[in-house]
Amino acid sequence: MTRITVAKGDGIGPEIMDATLKIILAAGAQIEIEEIEVGEKVYLAGNTSGIAASSWDTIRRNKVFLKAPITTPQGGGYKSLNVTTRKFLGLYANVRPCVSLHPFVKTKHPVMDIVIVRENEEDLYAGIEHQQTDEVVQCLKLISRPGCEKIVRYAFEYAKQYGRKKVTCFTKDNIMKQTDGLFHQVFDEIAKEYPTIENEHWIIDIGAAKMADTPEAFDVIVMPNLYGDVLSDVAAQIAGSVGLAGSANIGEECAMFEAIHGSAPRRAGQNLANPSGLLQGAIMMLTHIGQTEIAEKVQNAWLKTMEDGIHTYDIFKEGISTQKVGTQEFAEAVIANLDKKPSTLKAVSYDKETALNLPKYTRKPAAKKELVGVDVFVHWPGEDPNFLADKVRNIATSAAKLTMITNRGIKVWPEGFKETFCTDHWRCRFKPSEGSIITPLDIVELLNNAIEFDIDVIKTENLYAFNGTAAFSLGQGQ
Repeated sequence: MTRITVAKGDGIGPEIMDATLKIILAAGAQIEIEEIEVGEKVYLAGNTSGIAASSWDTIRRNKVFLKAPITTPQGGGYKSLNVTTRKFLGLYANVRPCVSLHPFVKTKHPVMDIVIVRENEEDLYAGIEHQQTDEVVQCLKLISRPGCEKIVRYAFEYAKQYGRKKVTCFTKDNIMKQTDGLFHQVFDEIAKEYPTIENEHWIIDIGAAKMADTPEAFDVIVMPNLYGDVLSDVAAQIAGSVGLAGSANIGEECAMFEAIHGSAPRRAGQNLANPSGLLQGAIMMLTHIGQTEIAEKVQNAWLKTMEDGIHTYDIFKEGISTQKVGTQEFAEAVIANLDKKPSTLKAVSYDKETALNLPKYTRKPAAKKELVGVDVFVHWPGEDPNFLADKVRNIATSAAKLTMITNRGIKVWPEGFKETFCTDHWRCRFKPSEGSIITPLDIVELLNNAIEFDIDVIKTENLYAFNGTAAFSLGQGQ
C-alpha cells in the first residue's frame, strides 16, 4: 500500500479526479489517499502561493502527488503553483507521452508515438524579470550544467528503459550560443555514453516544423523548459487532443502527476469533462510506484474504451465515435473494460522494472576564471549613440576603456547604422586598455565615475573567460 497526496483542484478538477480515482481503485490500485486543498480558494484566501505550509508537509512526506488542474487568479502577484511545486520539490523532468489513437480519435498523424522530456526547473521559467528603463524589461534565461546533465541523462535512461531507439535534442544555439549552447554541448557529451541509442540535434524552429509535419520522424525529444512547454502541447494536440495527455514530473525524491490541460472553469460541474489526461497521469504514477500490473490493466481498458468509440464531447466525431458520454459514464465504461485489451490499437505491456538508473550530479573541477571586462547597462533617453559614447567615455578608467555600445543586442557604436532603431536601454562594454587588466576595483571606479557624470547605470554584468575561452556573447554585427 502506497500513501499518495491528492489535490482535486479547480474547475473540472474535482470531477475528473473522482473519475480517475474510481477507475484505478476499481483496477486494484494499492494506494492510500491523503487529500489536500490547493489552488483558487487558497489563493483568494490571501495565500499568494496557492498552497498552505501544512500541504507542503503532506506532499513531502508522501513523495507522490496526483494533482488535478487548478486556476491561478489573474493579476495580484499570484505565482503559478505548478511552477512553484516543480522547483520546490526538485521535479526536474517533465515527461509527456503523445501517442495517436488512429482511427478512433481524429488525427493527421496516424503513426505518431513520441515522448517529450522537458527540463522543468530553469530556463526563462526562473521567472526573474525586471523593468530597467521606461521602454525595456528583461527576463533572465538561466541554464545550468547540472540542469542540463540531469534532464539529458533522464531522456537517455528513459529511452533505454522503454526500448526507444532515438533521442533528439531541440535548442536554438545558433542564436543563444551560451545558454542553449551549453544544453547542446551537454547533450553531445552524454549521448556518447549511450552508443546503442541514436542521437541527433535540431534547431528548435525547423525541428518544431518537422515535428508538426512528420512526428513519426522522432521518438524521444529532450529540450529546455520553454520549448518543451510549448511543443508538448503542440504534440499532444496533433496526436489527437490536449485533453488526452498526462504528464509526470520526476525528481530525485518526489514526483507529481497531472493532466497537461487547464481547469476549464466553463465546463465545470456539467459532467462533460474528459478525465483521460488525468487518468494518463495516474497510470504514469502507478508505474512510478511499482504497480505496473495495475497500470497496464488500466491503460489497456482505456485503449479498449477509446477503440469502442465511447467518447466524451471533446473528441466525439460522427462516423468515428459510437456513443457520446459524460465524465462519470466514461469512467464506468473504462471500469467495464478492465481485464480487456484493445484489438486494433496496440495493447501495452509494462516492464516490471521501471526504476531508471539516474546517478546524482557530480560537480566538475572548477575552471580557471578570469575577469576580462564588464558590460555597463545605461538608461538614456537620447537617440544618437555617438553622443552617448562621448558621454560614457568620461567614466573610463586607466585600465578599462569603452569598446562597444549595443542597443537590444545590436552594435550601434562604433560604426553603427543610422537606420537601427534604438530604445532607451544601452549596453556599454568596457574591455582592458592595452597592457592592462581589469579588476573589481576598476568596476567600482567606473560606477563612481558614472555617478559623478550623472549617467544612470541600471546594472552591470562582468565578462569572464573560463580556461581561456571567452564566455559571453558578442554584439550582433560585431
